[in-house]
Amino acid sequence: MNMEGEASTVGWARWGATKNAKALPDSASTLLAQVLELTPPPPAVPLAEVTVPDCELDDTVLSALRRALGAEHVVTTHDARARHASGMSTPDLLRHRHGEVPVAPQAVLRPADHAEVLSILGLCSRYPVAVVPFGGGTSVVGGLTPSATRHVAVDLSRLDNVVAIDPLSRTATLQAGLRAPRAAELLAEHGFTLGHVPQSYEYATIGGFAATRSSGQASAGYGRFDDMVMALTVATPRGTVRAGRAPASAAGPDLRQLFLGSEGALGVITDVTVRIRPLPAQSHYEGWWFESFADGLHAVRRLAQDGPRPTVLRLSDEVETMIGATGSGRADGGCQLIAGYEGTDVLPTVEAAADVLAAHGGVPLGDEPGHQWARHRFDAPYLRDALLDAGAFAETLETAAYWSALPEVHDRVRLAILDALPDGALVLAHVSHVYETGASLYFTVICSPGSDPVERWRKAKAAASDAIAAAGATISHHHGVGADHRPWYAAEIGDVAVDLLRSVKQQLDPAGILNPGILVP
Repeated sequence: MNMEGEASTVGWARWGATKNAKALPDSASTLLAQVLELTPPPPAVPLAEVTVPDCELDDTVLSALRRALGAEHVVTTHDARARHASGMSTPDLLRHRHGEVPVAPQAVLRPADHAEVLSILGLCSRYPVAVVPFGGGTSVVGGLTPSATRHVAVDLSRLDNVVAIDPLSRTATLQAGLRAPRAAELLAEHGFTLGHVPQSYEYATIGGFAATRSSGQASAGYGRFDDMVMALTVATPRGTVRAGRAPASAAGPDLRQLFLGSEGALGVITDVTVRIRPLPAQSHYEGWWFESFADGLHAVRRLAQDGPRPTVLRLSDEVETMIGATGSGRADGGCQLIAGYEGTDVLPTVEAAADVLAAHGGVPLGDEPGHQWARHRFDAPYLRDALLDAGAFAETLETAAYWSALPEVHDRVRLAILDALPDGALVLAHVSHVYETGASLYFTVICSPGSDPVERWRKAKAAASDAIAAAGATISHHHGVGADHRPWYAAEIGDVAVDLLRSVKQQLDPAGILNPGILVP
């Protein structure tokens, strides 16, 4: 794979490929003009003009790495190091737009297989040099910016194969650097799908899904990614760990769970064996309207707990519905729900779910809102670019809570953000992942940037995180911990669990080279 060529198609200081850029809808532009005073910023500093700190690895280290990987796979060019310096949060993008890359990897390493990853970890433990595993680069919680300035990025893009498919067991072993669209293509050739389609789908990788406990838009039907993982292989500085060898086991604690969500702090995931399912023969998407978010939550809970459960179940609150982030079907307030169904024969499920939704106050809007959502399901990050171009600040955060706490979490987080941004902000929210016992809440915040937008967001995000913790919700449902959430994560799990996690890291990573400052408090 020519990663330099592929990287060149992705815009600098933007979410994705420039050709996929989206313009703000007229309705959104009009609303922004009414609510916020915005001034378009100057153009982003071109990548070629961005200052990147010099590579400070000495020849001894570089020579050893080149012998292990081949010289062409130890990259120290300006562009490669800049593109591997951080993730895709709004603060990351703003720093890039201003030409700021305060910390960059000393080199970008591109191993070909598990053995070469082990070699990298051995060499970097010896010298020492910190190691940051890099998949699609889509982290939005600081997961790719370690506390150590002397670090290398281990780009897993060459580990991009399907290792094996077991059609009888309906499992597939996929290498960690395989991007989601390519994985879908390869599985489809055999008549299967993962059914895992998060908003980062276009660029995210299999290893990244596992390392962050990713949750896809069709999680109501297919489950979260960690639900799909049957086994995984991990390279650590101490050697190889292989966890999971049967569909279920009582042979001690489930060590898969130690590495799922570990964000590269305990090891480098090199392959994952996942549950796969036959490609759906049918799909159907539709919209529903509810008078209030509370009414919609009640209907969604009934489907999640008692069924029938759609494959996609997404409820926007009043503000998100008003702005039309999911394609509103009415203009008289209320909340919109998107329900999607995939399978062999979806009509019975569609009809049974419709009975439940109607019984709880739902008004059918027909197929068009559902089709519109499906057509534009990956647009939000591109629309964030358009908002930044217009001079607005736009960012997201998410959480999950039990059904009994969900309304309070929704209200407390909204109020905390609005209080932290007293000169005006739009706070949108939706439920997009449901369980028998609770659901996620995903917030989008749009505001004016102020004189220091990164610091302004830091304070607002801290206020929201405090509200999440105070309401008894989790600091992250699917974005992960990274560096941004570490203080709240430590409080969430408690002192004993923090010591336990630190002990595990010490055993697996004695030199402390794996993504320092990420996840582990």
